[in-house]
Amino acid sequence: MATLLRKIGLIRLHDRDTEDPKHHHQGSLKGTKGTQKNNNTKHCNTSNETNNILSTPEIKARRFDVSGKDKPAVKPDKPSKDTNEKQQTGGGKATSGSVMPPPAANRQHCTQVRTRRLMKELQEIRRLGDSFITVELADDNLFDWNVKLHQVDKDSALWQDMKETNTEYILLNVTFPDNFPFSPPFMRVLTPRLENGYVLDGGAICMELLTPRGWSSAYTVEAVMRQFAASLVKGQGRICRKAGKSKKAFSRKEAEATFKSLVKTHEKYGWVSPPVSDG
Repeated sequence: MATLLRKIGLIRLHDRDTEDPKHHHQGSLKGTKGTQKNNNTKHCNTSNETNNILSTPEIKARRFDVSGKDKPAVKPDKPSKDTNEKQQTGGGKATSGSVMPPPAANRQHCTQVRTRRLMKELQEIRRLGDSFITVELADDNLFDWNVKLHQVDKDSALWQDMKETNTEYILLNVTFPDNFPFSPPFMRVLTPRLENGYVLDGGAICMELLTPRGWSSAYTVEAVMRQFAASLVKGQGRICRKAGKSKKAFSRKEAEATFKSLVKTHEKYGWVSPPVSDG
């Protein structure tokens, strides 16, 4: 029995010693390769998981921000001249609410307003038919009136001068601007040549209500003429009787220049008596 067991042990030792080393080595390699393969598989899976994480929108956005930090900002191109013109003009199309009416339409509207107002006043003056004023159209122009002032205060020196010189009336020219009655008319004395009474060079008249600041669209031509008649007496106006000077006619150009000057003076000092140096 013992002899049998020893033989079996020798046979096992013989088999182990006579085992092909290549076969053993290949088995080891197979085990190693299997382990490496498993490790590689795990590594690939890890890479795929990382790529999946990086492919999310949030990570992509962060990567884009980080990659663009060091890059210089790209300046927008300057708009061309044509682009600016299109933007300013709205691409050639008018936009409602920001477009002013055409000037021609404005002028037509102002002309209609002025015409209706002057026709009404002219009819009213002729209807009254009193001896205070009379109106004639200069060259049949509704916007250019020659107004005859027939009466002033009969207790005044001016009225006495009119009687002594056989002056039946004081003739004035009144022209109405395009935006009348919202702007004052221009009024000047034509004949006779007057002194004082707030009548200045060229026949210009110094009255606040004839300026844009003092004017009101409620004033009528008749009301303005009555105010002028009162200012003549208050300012001690007289008919000029000096030889040579009395025959010199007033001119419109001189009257306009004088009126502009007096308006500037009164805007500076107010409608009070200005210094003598300013006239």
